Amino acid sequence: MGGGPLAGIKVVELAGIGPAPFCAMLLADLGADVVRVDRPGAGSDRHDLLNRGKRSVVVDLKQERGPAAVRALAARADVLLEGLRPGVAERLGVGPQDCARDNPALVYGRMTGWGQDGPLASTAGHDVDYIALTGMLHAIGREGGPPQVPANLLGDFGGGALYLAVGVLAALLEARGSGRGQVVDAAIVDGAAHLGSMLFGFLAAGGWSTRRGTNLLDTGAPHYDVYETADGEHVAVGALEPKFYAALLDGLGLTGEVPDRDDPANWPALRERFAAEFRRRTRDEWAQVFAGTDACVAPVLSMAEAADHPHVAARGTLTERDGVRQPAAAPRFSRTPNAPPGPVAAPGAHAAEVARDWDVPADLLDPTPGA
Repeated sequence: MGGGPLAGIKVVELAGIGPAPFCAMLLADLGADVVRVDRPGAGSDRHDLLNRGKRSVVVDLKQERGPAAVRALAARADVLLEGLRPGVAERLGVGPQDCARDNPALVYGRMTGWGQDGPLASTAGHDVDYIALTGMLHAIGREGGPPQVPANLLGDFGGGALYLAVGVLAALLEARGSGRGQVVDAAIVDGAAHLGSMLFGFLAAGGWSTRRGTNLLDTGAPHYDVYETADGEHVAVGALEPKFYAALLDGLGLTGEVPDRDDPANWPALRERFAAEFRRRTRDEWAQVFAGTDACVAPVLSMAEAADHPHVAARGTLTERDGVRQPAAAPRFSRTPNAPPGPVAAPGAHAAEVARDWDVPADLLDPTPGA
C-alpha cells in the first residue's frame, strides 16, 4: 500500500495456497492494495512471506453474510484472485458473474493446475503433476538418471503465479479502454508448457533430444554444468560463447591441447578434465580465480549464504523484515520505486480499516463467528 507502479489498484484475494497467494504478494510488492479474505480459524505465521504486504479480513463464505462481503469488496476492486477448483466459487456465490453484476470492469483471475476445462479440470494435482504432463519434468535431469523435481518453482510459481500476474495486468490494461473486465484462466499446465517454448522449437528443428542430460543446456555439455570442488561444494559453469569458454580454459589452467567442444563425442573427455581440475580447489578459491573474468563461473550458494555475496548485498536483492530474511520486490522501476516489503498480515487484523478505506459496511467484515 506504499509506493510502486500499481499504487491505487485494489485487489481482493480469496485465501488459498501456493501460486495465487504468490501472485497477490507480487502485486502487493508492486504497490497494489491487496485485501486477503481469510477463512475463520486461519493461523498467523510471520514466516509466511506469501502473505506479506497485504491486509486481511476474515469471512466465512458458508455463512449468509460471507458471499455478500466478498461481493461488496469485489464491487470496489480492480482485480479478484482465486485458486479454488473449477465451479467452487460459483457454488459459494462469488464466481465471476456474481462479482461482475456490480462491477463490470472487474478482472477475475483464476488460478488452477489443470485449467477451467478439460478432462482433468476437476481432479486434484500438484506442481509436479502439472509439469509432468507438459514434458518439462521429463527434460530435467542427468543422462541415465530419473527426472529431477525443481522444487515447485517451475510449476506453481513460474508457470502459475507469474502467468496469472501477467494475465490480470494485461486484462486491466485492456479494461481501461473497453470499460469491461474479463476472466483470466491461468493454468499451471499451460504456463509450464509456455515456458518451454524455446525447447519445443529446438526439438522441432532437430536440435534437442528427448534423452535428457545430453543437450547443450541440460548438463549434457561439459561447459554448461555444475562441478564439485575440493570442499564438497559446487561451482556453476555457463561458458557457452567461445570467448567465455576461452576464459574458462584459462582459469582452469588448461592451456594445452583440449578436445574440440563442438563435437559432442568429445564431451565425456572434456567433462573428466574439468571435473579433475575443479576438484583441486575449494569453491571459494575458484570464485577468487574467476572473479572479474567473463568465464561465466559462479559459486553455488545456499539460500543461507546468498545474502552475503557482494553482488546480492550491493543490490539489496535480499532484505530483512521483522527478523525474517526475504527477497526484496522485483523488478525495479526508475520513477515509481517499490516500497520495502510490507509486514505479514495476521488474519482478520484489518477489518475496520478495510471497511473504512474501501467503503464497505463494517458489519459485513465483522469477524465474529456467525456474523
